[in-house]
Amino acid sequence: MSPAERHTHLCAQIAKHDYSYYVLDAPTISDRAYDALFHELKALEAAHPELVTPFSPTQRVSDQPREGAVKVPHDQPMYSLDNTYDESALREFDRRVRDGLKRDTTVRYVVEPKLDGASLEVIFEGGSLTHGITRGDGRVGEDVTDNVRAIRGIPLRVDELRRMTLRGEVVIYRRDLEEVNEARLAEGAEPFANPRNAAAGSLRLLDARLSAQRPLRVFFYELVEHLFPTHNAALNALRGLGLPTHGLQDVCGDLDGVFASIKRFNRLRETLPYETDGMVVKVDELAQRELLGSTARFPRWAIAYKFAAEQASTRVKSITYDVGRTGAITPVANLEPVSLSGTTVARASLHNIDYVADKDVRIGDTVIIEKAGEIIPQVVNVDSSQRPPSTTPWKPPKACPVCGQPATRAAEAAALRCTNSTCPGRVKAGLYYFTRRSAMNIDRLGKALIEQLVDRGLVQDPGDIFGLADKREQLLAFERLANKSVDNVLNAIDEAREHRTLSQLLTGLGIPLVGAVAARLIAETFQNLENLLATDPEEIQTRLDDLHGIGPKIAESVARFFEDPLHRNVCKKLLAHGVTARQPVREPPAKGGPLSGQSLCVTGVLSQPRNSIHERIRAAGGQVHDRVRKGTTYLVVGDKVGKAKLATAAKHGTEVIDEARLEQLLDG
Repeated sequence: MSPAERHTHLCAQIAKHDYSYYVLDAPTISDRAYDALFHELKALEAAHPELVTPFSPTQRVSDQPREGAVKVPHDQPMYSLDNTYDESALREFDRRVRDGLKRDTTVRYVVEPKLDGASLEVIFEGGSLTHGITRGDGRVGEDVTDNVRAIRGIPLRVDELRRMTLRGEVVIYRRDLEEVNEARLAEGAEPFANPRNAAAGSLRLLDARLSAQRPLRVFFYELVEHLFPTHNAALNALRGLGLPTHGLQDVCGDLDGVFASIKRFNRLRETLPYETDGMVVKVDELAQRELLGSTARFPRWAIAYKFAAEQASTRVKSITYDVGRTGAITPVANLEPVSLSGTTVARASLHNIDYVADKDVRIGDTVIIEKAGEIIPQVVNVDSSQRPPSTTPWKPPKACPVCGQPATRAAEAAALRCTNSTCPGRVKAGLYYFTRRSAMNIDRLGKALIEQLVDRGLVQDPGDIFGLADKREQLLAFERLANKSVDNVLNAIDEAREHRTLSQLLTGLGIPLVGAVAARLIAETFQNLENLLATDPEEIQTRLDDLHGIGPKIAESVARFFEDPLHRNVCKKLLAHGVTARQPVREPPAKGGPLSGQSLCVTGVLSQPRNSIHERIRAAGGQVHDRVRKGTTYLVVGDKVGKAKLATAAKHGTEVIDEARLEQLLDG
């Protein structure tokens, strides 16, 4: 066999074994035998460089990290799906479909699992994988082509020369997440809360070599181009091309079949290796989809049926407390471990002292827990019939459980607070908040490492984080921190030192009343941290008072923050450690844009990230407020909206609109 023939044979064998392992989850050879094939291929290509092609298994992983996120528009929007939790809404969906197609038309539905991961678009042209793009806000995503090529379940070439735009879900199996989290803990990083977060975070890593180390898998659920008459035919064709699909779709001729399919899958879902949170019901005939079209937010031919949150029963062993960065003391139920939605739960939030009192949660009680949004475990009910006779009502603490200073509660406030600004609990929570993605985005500093840094006296405020480069030897003494792990931490800190904006820094500093929107307005006014420190606090307040979108309370809070010697010293320390934090000059709002002269506040859970919606409003000439105030034109509401903002909107005469209406306004 010639070198070229052996090369072709090895590539085909490795692709076959990748498909068996990553798609079918049924490995056909041992890891050692697979590694032997791969090493032989690498040696063959080293001896015969002319045999190397972009489609060789050795070329999956780029050896050059991306310099930053590159935005890419989707040729067709990646719509989110309308969703429901009850059968009556499915019947209403069926009625709307039949009305849209005229009632005498036969309609078939495809029912398939709704995978709980990170949405992805992959494009093949001329049989070759050319692009991988995250969902982003549905219109513009992020180029992650190098990371997608590193996912071994996706072939680099297929036997289909026509352009194919595939939509799919990136997932991590539950069993694989345990190994990923063990490795993160060894590095001092915080473990991923669930497979969805792990998949999304891994997909967007700038270095494809790191992404390749994560056990990512993809299941395609949609072919955008109409190359086949039906959706079911398209899914089967994709699978025939060696592309990974879930393979669990049912074709149903009526609504009774849809309900039967959902019921059958609900019994099956816990046996699957990946997370699902419902079923998707789609019209099968693509010509019928064209007739039905889409709204501004959703396709009219599909709906997601979400499963009710899984619940479990367990016993409260004790009630302890978490102390947040603002001093809020949150009671937490420590539980007898119980399996819930594929994970073991041993702690659940009790929210605040009123919640504990209203539910009458006691140590020793049997409680019902569920995951809010499938993520955060919380106690939803107490089974008083199983209450031991020896239990006594819970009493809130009189002192902070961390520092021992008095705990106070303002009139009509739900939270009990520690007022000691140097409380270690508050310091740790504030540092964790400072490092999160919404602020300084230092992803290697997890909770576990921050706690160690504070406990050992290496870090007491945000400025100390950027001085850790001088404390490398002390970091190496930490358990589970070796040379590579320390390098990763220090590199992440350096990246934040040089590339974060002033608005991100102001958000991370946790100035009272200042959220992301206000931080941006303040940052655009002062441009850099040096200017803020050089400005008299009274002038800061005056300038912000004159700034549309900043209320007098926020202006006063910012002025008082930069007047406080403690905060000023932290800011000076940041500058001394080279934190530049400059704010890019933003283009002025579009004159004559569809929202010119309008001001909007956005609240609740929407189909797009909040920042993306804010950017679109500004691009259309509108202004964004953190909260409803006099003069706010519209309050845009999504799911899970609090009553307070609705009441304030009614008080100020602000019009309340949903996301669909916002889309109409943006479109003029």
